Order: sequence, then structure tokens, then C-alpha cells
Amino acid sequence: MDERAEISTPKDAANNALVLAFGRLQGAANRLEYILGRALEVECGISHLMFEVLLILGRAGEPGLPMRAIAQEQVLTTGGATRLVDRMEAAGLVERVEDPGDRRGRLVRLTPQGERTTVAAARLHVENIRRCFLAPLPVEDRERFAENLRMLSHAARDMLPRLP
Repeated sequence: MDERAEISTPKDAANNALVLAFGRLQGAANRLEYILGRALEVECGISHLMFEVLLILGRAGEPGLPMRAIAQEQVLTTGGATRLVDRMEAAGLVERVEDPGDRRGRLVRLTPQGERTTVAAARLHVENIRRCFLAPLPVEDRERFAENLRMLSHAARDMLPRLP
């Protein structure tokens, strides 16, 4: 892939190898997001974004996480994270509790229903990932592909500004 290819026309721009590669990555991600997200909605009654928050909270365990940490992890504003957690709380998936380390602070944690939903959704999601994400790839390339995606994700995360 020539990273210094001359771009002097719209056709050059549209056919640039780097532009095409990134477009394919974005297109695949968007299509998979739709397919896998739709399955979570239909089968589990949650959006993919809600599922991601359930996973974040599952990783964190007790006593939970502050709203700012959820917002930072999901690249949301704190207001966006608050609205999402409000919907999740109304659905019985999460609860807000006092922060034992800061009497003024509140933490978000999974409820028992949130724990059950996380497990059920993850089981469905893993099967759909196998079918839609891994199955099209040659077996010998899967591990390296997953590692490359991890590196890209971490590099992009590290480029983002941190919330105050």
C-alpha cells in the first residue's frame, strides 16, 4: 500500500489505497454493528451501547464506576452517559449507589437483573461474533487480525482527549 500516492483528482482520492482500506474497515464495522446490535435488541431488549456499558460495569465489579468513567470509556459526554444510565436504571439493569470513597459521589453498578442480562446478551453476542465476524476470515488469520484490531483500538483511545 503506497502511503504517499499522489492525489490530484477526485478519482485519485476515491481510489487511494489508504482511503479504500479505511472505508472498508468503517463499512464492515457499521454493518456488523447493525447486525449484531439488532440481534441484541430483538433477543435481549437492549441496545448495543447499553450492552457495552453492562460489560464495562461487569469488568469493574463492586462497588461500581462513576459516571465520568463510563462516559470516558464510551466516548460520550457526561450528559449523554447520564441519559443512557437513566434509561438503564429505569429498565432495572443498573443502580446508582453512594461512593464509599467520596460521600458526595455516586457510583453506577449492575443490579441482579443487569447481571443476568449481561450474561444472556454476551452468550448471544459471542455466537453472532463467531458467525458474522470470524467465520468469513481464514482460520490462520483470525488471531493476528484480532491483535491488530486491539492495537488500533488502543492507539485511537490514546489519541482521544481525557475528560476533566
